[in-house]
Order: sequence, then C-alpha cells, then structure tokens
Amino acid sequence: MNDASGPDDRPGRNDAAGPRGAEALRARAEAATTGTPHRYRWTEPGFDLVVDVPQPSGRVTQVHTYRVRLRPAEGTFTLTDVVRTHERGPFGTTQKTVESGRARYRTWSRSLDGTERHSFSSAEGHRLIRGVAQELGWRETRPATEKAALFAGALGGLIAVGTLVALAVVFWP
Repeated sequence: MNDASGPDDRPGRNDAAGPRGAEALRARAEAATTGTPHRYRWTEPGFDLVVDVPQPSGRVTQVHTYRVRLRPAEGTFTLTDVVRTHERGPFGTTQKTVESGRARYRTWSRSLDGTERHSFSSAEGHRLIRGVAQELGWRETRPATEKAALFAGALGGLIAVGTLVALAVVFWP
C-alpha cells in the first residue's frame, strides 16, 4: 500500500503472477537457494527455507526453518523462525523441542581431528530472504506475536516506572 487509504498502484504488485508478485518472489527465493545448504519448500501462504544446523554432537539434530508468509495485495511479508531440536539421551530417551519466533544465533564446530569445520548463522537465511524481497520492492512486517511481545514489554516497563515513582513519592523524606 502506498498509504493507509488505497491499494498499491505499482505495476504487477497486486497480481500474484506479475513481475513483482508472489510467484516472482517465490521463484527468486528458490533460485537464490541453489548452491546453498538451504532447501526451498513451497507453502500455500508463501514458502519455507529449511536448513540442517550442524551440531558437534551426533546425539543432537537441529533444523532451522525460515517461514515466510506473503501478502501480495499489500506487498508485504512476515518472516518467522522455527527451530526444531531433537536430542537423544542415554538409555533411548529423547527430547524434542520447537521454538518459534525470531531466532538469531551462530554455531560452529570442528571434527575431532580438526579436518572439518562447520558453521551456521541464522542471519544468513534472513539476509537471503530480505535481499530477494527487497529487490522486488517487498516490505517486511513483524509477526503478530512479536508485536504483542513488544507491547507487553513496554507495558511492563511503564508499570515498573510507575511503581518506582509511586514508592519515591510515598517514602521521600
């Protein structure tokens, strides 16, 4: 959208198959993953980029998914990280966790003999997706969960400041 009152009038934006539409973004994202460890997966609301995160221990498996939801009418997208971890413990026990939201982290490891080095940065996938989207004029919007967390944090901060001011007024000599 150009402003709050009307639709985006740039050519091809509202047309999902247009030169700047959702299909063009999907095609560019898929092409950008060629030669990288990222795997492209088409989804109804957009696409996912999936990558296996190298772990030094053979008992831990971690998969990072960059979930992209497209809104072609507005020319916007949301990016959510989903990190799935599967840990195998002693005596056949397992623990699986799924974290969703915005994840920024780096891992690196090396083999015991020092010949192989592995590294991963979640920022690489973010840069890949944002770069492709920016080339076509798409804007990123924050997921609703992130907006809610920011609001809750700001509200908690205001309550804390208000409490400190009230205590200062009551107990000031």
